[in-house]
Amino acid sequence: MAQRYAKKVRDAMHEGCECIGENESLSDAARRMEQLDVGVLPICGNDDRLKGMLTDRDIVVKALAHGKDPSATMVSSLAQGKPLTVMAGASIDQALEIMREHAVKRLPVLDENKRLCGMISESDIATAVSAQKTGQLVGAIASEQPQHF
Repeated sequence: MAQRYAKKVRDAMHEGCECIGENESLSDAARRMEQLDVGVLPICGNDDRLKGMLTDRDIVVKALAHGKDPSATMVSSLAQGKPLTVMAGASIDQALEIMREHAVKRLPVLDENKRLCGMISESDIATAVSAQKTGQLVGAIASEQPQHF
């Protein structure tokens, strides 16, 4: 019997996603990451919109390594550029292409109102597509300098 794969991002993503507020400190973000046992948090604004992504690596390399005080540095100072996203109704292949093109391991997922509703990761993709497509994603990520989103 042939393997059945997810067709849409919503079928493979992790639903729900805890944000860090853009006006919270890097110390707050680090504590939240530790509590949730994650290495990345979406940055959400007061308008409940995605402003960026913050990684544990960002805290170390972009703040601590430059002598910034993590208790006084706001998360928003590290939210640069427009974050890569995918819509929940998009095809798995669309998410795969974005991830492959930008060599990222995870993407925030937006609902029809463009509000954060989940995350899709490399491991989610691996269970949602063929081994060949998974291999292509892993290869693209390994051969590129990841942007650590």
